[in-house]
Amino acid sequence: MENLFRQALIDWLSSSSGLSRLNAIEEESPLSVSPPWLGIAASASTDWSTKDRTGREIRIALELSSRGDTPSSDADIVEVIEQRILAMPASQTGFELVSAHFLRARAERRTNNLRSILIEYRFRILANSTE
Repeated sequence: MENLFRQALIDWLSSSSGLSRLNAIEEESPLSVSPPWLGIAASASTDWSTKDRTGREIRIALELSSRGDTPSSDADIVEVIEQRILAMPASQTGFELVSAHFLRARAERRTNNLRSILIEYRFRILANSTE
């Protein structure tokens, strides 16, 4: 279920016109794309099943890589990413998104004016019932 969710999240983020300024939105860090780009840095899942449905709690860390002179240079794009995640429809192919919850964010400046922002969320999903 985690892989199915990861793909749905990438597809949902990729379909946002507000994120069109990104050069790539990928499941992993893109190898040959210049910043700005967004990728899944890490994910992990645990059981979140009910009596009658399989479920997962999935934690995903998204990395936004960009260039900028000031710490606030990516504030607008981070806000669009966060709003888009929280607007993801509950009904998906193969599962239902029960909740999305922001956990934490971390930002760092790297060499050559590169910036990296890590945004971590917890998602709870249930497999679609087979009734």
